Order: sequence, then structure tokens, then C-alpha cells
Amino acid sequence: MLVNPFYTILTVSWFVTATVTFVSLFYVSAPYGRHSRQGWGPGIQARFGWLIMESASPLFFCLFLFRSGGLPGGAASNPVVLLFAGLWLLHYANRAFIYPFRMKGGTRPMALTVVLMAFSFNVVNGYLNGTWLRRHAVAYGPGWLSDPRLLAGAVLFISGFLINIHSDGILRRLRNKDGGGYKIPRGGLFTLITGANYFGEILEWFGWACLTWSTAGLAFAFWAACNLIPRARTHHRWYIENFPDYPKNRKAIIPFLF
Repeated sequence: MLVNPFYTILTVSWFVTATVTFVSLFYVSAPYGRHSRQGWGPGIQARFGWLIMESASPLFFCLFLFRSGGLPGGAASNPVVLLFAGLWLLHYANRAFIYPFRMKGGTRPMALTVVLMAFSFNVVNGYLNGTWLRRHAVAYGPGWLSDPRLLAGAVLFISGFLINIHSDGILRRLRNKDGGGYKIPRGGLFTLITGANYFGEILEWFGWACLTWSTAGLAFAFWAACNLIPRARTHHRWYIENFPDYPKNRKAIIPFLF
């Protein structure tokens, strides 16, 4: 079913904005984590910043997916759409409600500007994906459960999710050693790339795009790549500058390539 013109314009704008962001982040690093710096306004504890900005995504996704006044039949009774929703909420249960309270350095300040920008991103992203699934629910019949696109996408999504969780665990355990501070991560995909956690998240959302076979999913995957590839490159350069023994064969985010 066709969506309204506003939705179409916003989707196209989302791809354009992601492209602009991708180019910009090669010149200006996002000011959070190890790259935090002055000049971005007042701060908030990083723990609560993550909670606020990431919780927007599951909230608005569900709001637009299950809102009343939508199409008859629909999402709430469609097992395929409910499977999609479960995968989305699986990711954000960790990212919004578990990760912030396990992160080390959670009391450090995060610029409120960053929190508000990320919150806005998650609102739009939740709207695009939730609305797509609600309006196209009838297209996801029972046969979709055995469709190669769903099966391949689910493998990518779960693999990316597990890589992300495992990589976050390695980073967290590093901060537990010797009273904190940054150290060279080792093990898992960190053997090959600096941004193992970012690689996992990109893989997740390209899996999402595949299993939903949606423009909204592709927009999210594209945004994830445009945001996290420059971030991984910035991390990679930071490690090289600060650790003379940083592994020379390790790439930034794509094993063996980049």
C-alpha cells in the first residue's frame, strides 16, 4: 500500500541527511565518549543520556506500529509483524535499558545537544519503520516466515546482535582492569577490526532491511553505516595515535579492507 507524500518526502530526506552526515563525520567527530569536548552546551550523565535517547526508538516504533485509527486487520494480529517487532525490541531492550546501566564511565557528562539529536533521530526512525510495518502488514503473510529474505535477514540480524553484545562485553571488561582507562581491546572481532561493536550493529540493521524488505529498513541500515563507519575510523586513528603497539594489521571496521 502506498504511503502518504509526507512519509515519502521524509524517507528521501532521510537518505540525503545520512549522506551529508557521513561526509561531515570524517571531518568532525561526534562529541561523546572518548571524543567528548567542550563547546557543545550543558551536559547530562552519559548513563541517563543513553537511556533517554535510546528509549525513544522502541517507544515511537510501537506507537506508530500499533496506533489506533490505522488500517483494519493489521499489525497487532499479524505474527510476522509481531516477530519483526520482537527483534526490534530485543535490540533496544539491551541498548536502552541494559547497556546504560552496565557501561563504565556512566557518570561522565554527555552533551545534551548530542542526546537531543539522537532522540530526534530515534523518533523519526521509529516513525518510518513502525509506520511502514503497520501500512504494509497485509503484505507479510504466513508464507513470509519461510521466505529466503526473512531467513537471511534474521541470520544477519541475530549474528550482528551477538557480535555487538560480545564486543561491548570485551570493552566493559577492559575498563574493569587496573582501575579503568582505555586499553587495546583484544578477542572476538577485535582481532580484525577496531570497531567490532559498530560492525555488529551495522550488520543487524542490514539484516533488518533484508528481513522486512522495506525502504524504511534500508534507510535505517544506511544511516547506521553512515554514522558508524566514520566513528570507527576516528576510533581507529585514536588508538594508533595513543598506543604505539596497536596491531598494524587491524582495520577500522571492515575486516581486511578498511
